[in-house]
Amino acid sequence: MSLLPALATSANAADAAKPKVALVMKSLANEFFLTMENGAKEHQKAHAAQYDLVANGIKDEQDTAAQIKLVEQMIVSKVNALVIAPADSKALVPVLKKAVDAGILVVNIDNKLDDAALKEKGFLVPFVGPDNRKGAKLVGDFLGKQLKKGEQVGIIEGVSTTFNAQQRTLGFQDAMTAAGVKVVGVQSGQWEIASANTVASAMLNANPNITALLCGNDNMAIGAISAIRTAGKAGKVKVIGYDNIQAIKPMLKDGRVLATVDQFGSQQAVFGIESLLKALAEKKTQATMGGVIETKVALVTKP
Repeated sequence: MSLLPALATSANAADAAKPKVALVMKSLANEFFLTMENGAKEHQKAHAAQYDLVANGIKDEQDTAAQIKLVEQMIVSKVNALVIAPADSKALVPVLKKAVDAGILVVNIDNKLDDAALKEKGFLVPFVGPDNRKGAKLVGDFLGKQLKKGEQVGIIEGVSTTFNAQQRTLGFQDAMTAAGVKVVGVQSGQWEIASANTVASAMLNANPNITALLCGNDNMAIGAISAIRTAGKAGKVKVIGYDNIQAIKPMLKDGRVLATVDQFGSQQAVFGIESLLKALAEKKTQATMGGVIETKVALVTKP
């Protein structure tokens, strides 16, 4: 008697038992999220017997509608679990509630979902990620030590409706207050190089005495550096960033960027995936997952 049919059945059963985890990120045009995706793919490759991974991202940091569609596609695909880096802290909440109602476990990374919006929809989503305010104060304090009391600085913020952008701005402001430095403007550079370049140019034009620009991510720091050069102020305006992407490293080395923050992007999705695999193994429900798992941040200066 052949054993093949029985073997095939058990193989199918093993496949059916292997959870499908979705990773939905922000803009893959941003090196930070590509690094995150690569980290997740490497983890899945090393744990191929444990789970399958579906990774997606949007083309533009502000394309919230596209990200909502991605989550809807994951619901239709019947994934078991979902890791989300939301483009908007409030707008993604209703579709994530739909996912949870469909029996999908959800974990939030990178940009924290809005607590009031979650409460309104009556569910919890655990957040796995760094304390952005702490990270921004860390790099802001480093800058503050190199500024004189009363000097003027500008803050180039990420997408203003996102929790991580707001927290980084607060951390920068904490550091500047502690240093006795005046913040003369806070404007959004939308997390992107071109937008930050435009904003930095306008800020430098409106406030010619600015001695530093504090940027909510490294992409915006790159845009700010270009604006500083165009304004003829190279070497006169200090710049700090956040993320420690590869593209910023030559700028740290030659001093165009004073410092940035490493929030270990390649590991952020992995931390989220691991927490979901644990929850699935323990047969947890969304309601019993809860809480915040804080991940590390580190100051990065000239090598």
